[in-house]
Amino acid sequence: MTTIQNPILTGFNPDPSICRAGDDYYIAVSTFEWFPGVGIYHSKDLKNWRLISRPLNRVSQLNMKGNPDSGGVWAPALSYSDDQFWLIYTDVKVVGGNWKDCHNYLVTCDTIDGEWSEPTHLNSSGFDPSLFHDDDGRKYLVNMVWDQRVRNHSFYGIVLQEYDHKEKNLTGIPEIIFKGTDIKLTEAPHIYKMDGYYYLLTAEGGTRFEHQATIARSESLRGPYEVHPDNPLITSWPYPRNPLQKAGHASIVKTHTNEWFLVHLTGRPLPNEEQALLDPRGYCPLGRETAIQRVEWENGWPYVVGGNEPSRIIEGPEIEETKWENDYKERDDFDDVVLNQHFQTLRIPLGADTLSLSDRPGHVRIYGKESLTSPFTQGFVARRWQHFNFTAETKVSFSPESFQQAAGLVNYYNTKNWTALQITWDEEDGRILDLFTCDNFTFDQPLTEKIVIPDELEYVYLKVDVETNTYTYSYSFDGETWTEVPISLPSHKLSDDYVEGGGFFTGAFVGMQCQDTSGNSLPADFDYFIYKER
Repeated sequence: MTTIQNPILTGFNPDPSICRAGDDYYIAVSTFEWFPGVGIYHSKDLKNWRLISRPLNRVSQLNMKGNPDSGGVWAPALSYSDDQFWLIYTDVKVVGGNWKDCHNYLVTCDTIDGEWSEPTHLNSSGFDPSLFHDDDGRKYLVNMVWDQRVRNHSFYGIVLQEYDHKEKNLTGIPEIIFKGTDIKLTEAPHIYKMDGYYYLLTAEGGTRFEHQATIARSESLRGPYEVHPDNPLITSWPYPRNPLQKAGHASIVKTHTNEWFLVHLTGRPLPNEEQALLDPRGYCPLGRETAIQRVEWENGWPYVVGGNEPSRIIEGPEIEETKWENDYKERDDFDDVVLNQHFQTLRIPLGADTLSLSDRPGHVRIYGKESLTSPFTQGFVARRWQHFNFTAETKVSFSPESFQQAAGLVNYYNTKNWTALQITWDEEDGRILDLFTCDNFTFDQPLTEKIVIPDELEYVYLKVDVETNTYTYSYSFDGETWTEVPISLPSHKLSDDYVEGGGFFTGAFVGMQCQDTSGNSLPADFDYFIYKER
């Protein structure tokens, strides 16, 4: 038996949905406005995980062009039944105001890493859908229902409706089966069946520090549901000094060794000594991550072993450990015909007019498109911050002829919060390096002296060093001697909790970007990209 250290999936792996197929385990997580949609991770032992699939990789499955920040794919639900995988997901089109315009879809696949089907639209009544496969072969969709009425609570309840896979549509009358507890904000429903009871697991309390998982049961699928006598099943809210905060939004799995585990959303705040004197909760630039807890059953109810607060270290299952090789290249020289799965783009796939691995072999060429503030077409390829301390580095060839053209290294939260060290153009000095910052849509160029790039150089090397609470950029003209840009940037400003006072979801990303707001699509060539934990 092994021990497992939490979180098991680090850096922007929120809203976990776990399923078992034989002796294989899979977790599907949200990707919001990042494309391809959904990340699916594979494990044999619940301890070691690798990214194995991004199933929503075609515009016909997911077109997020114009979607708002933190819109897009919310809370995918993965299940295995009838010898195939079923994936339910929401595409959220509107996040502000009284409405949540969102659409719920189903795709299927015989293999976890194969080509997933074209989507079947299910409904648009709310978000966080999941599919329950009953013992008799019938299937049911559950999701939360959104109520836009001014005098009503916006989380109306959990709705259930039967799904006819042969006809590929919902059938019968939708029924509200659970209105939640006094905690409110009831969402993320999953149904399980055991020993004659239907168990309804939901998330409540919102997605921030007050988050929790609630469980209820009923002898009838349609209720009424009785809430766990010691609810919540898991939460961090009463435990402000627990390093795993925001615990909630969970799903449950029974192993092939007849053990029970719960995976749940969590967040790890940055250490802050001054704030910790009062309350260590603060800012989570790695976004919402995934942790796992052991579950035991007492009197027909599940309990998290050790109590309802998350544990950093748990006892793993009675399964032999299976370790994977690293599922990402520390240094990517762009010699493959496709980008590795850890790279994503914003909202849409980038076609040959925006991104190419063949136009200049051994490079990723990015043609300049819209600015980092655009929700439409950005020439930006990035991967998530996965560690509190890391270095990211690239080497770029770019020859701008206008101040409207820029390319370089970007640390990004969303269209309103990012920083970028970029090669651009200046009327007096030609090619220069400049630092741009966007802080809740307040823009700055904090460098007081220009960094002029020698005319004879083709390439410039760019690097960022992230050291927990701060990060700094550096540049080199030869790849050996580095000069640090004398601006220290705070990591917390790229967190879910800082952006517009909180309520966003994606965590921080780092990557390569080229923009050309003149409309000439001038390209930049990136020779390699390094992401290295420190």
